[in-house]
Amino acid sequence: MIRIVLVDDHTLVRTGLRMILEKQPDMQVVGEADDGERGLILIKRELPDIALVDVHMPGFSGVELTERVRRSKLTTRIVILTMAGEAPFPRRLLDAGASGYLTKGCPAEELLKAVRQVADGRRYLGSDIAQQMALESINGGASPFAELSARELEVAMMLAQGHTAQIIADRLKLSAKTVATYKYRLFEKLNIDNVVALAHLANMHGVTEASGRV
Repeated sequence: MIRIVLVDDHTLVRTGLRMILEKQPDMQVVGEADDGERGLILIKRELPDIALVDVHMPGFSGVELTERVRRSKLTTRIVILTMAGEAPFPRRLLDAGASGYLTKGCPAEELLKAVRQVADGRRYLGSDIAQQMALESINGGASPFAELSARELEVAMMLAQGHTAQIIADRLKLSAKTVATYKYRLFEKLNIDNVVALAHLANMHGVTEASGRV
């Protein structure tokens, strides 16, 4: 039996995933969480085989969750499900320790295939994502966001969505001064000097979703 937890801030998404997964005789959903922090607590408690994780969530993102699972030496394998299929996320998350990456528009059959393949100890990339990464490699088009740390990337996403430093500090449980430090560092790494430029760059490289949420 493949034991699975769902980590996504949309109840409807989690409900849909549960319905698909629990129709399978070899799969069981053992818990759900609506943000990264609760997701990590759930993973540590249940020690599932697979965690299906969204990238854009309140609190810390799927990038941070993936890295924390790896640093904690947990056996749970992370499969990312997101609306954003563009760089930097596929490569960034694989580097962070994710075992699979799918867009939420994939058919149910592909989701089930990915879960079984990752549970078997292999990696899985959706066909559209694998193609995008291959083209990126051929063209040498590495995303500038790939140079950011997990926390810098989280701050960048939230700034690009128009959140203030105080809101970011509250969500990430940081001081406003620390957020300002991350902002300075990521601006320096991206060679920009304002949030408008950041938002434009983030949109170009798929860091923000078309829906405009974090």
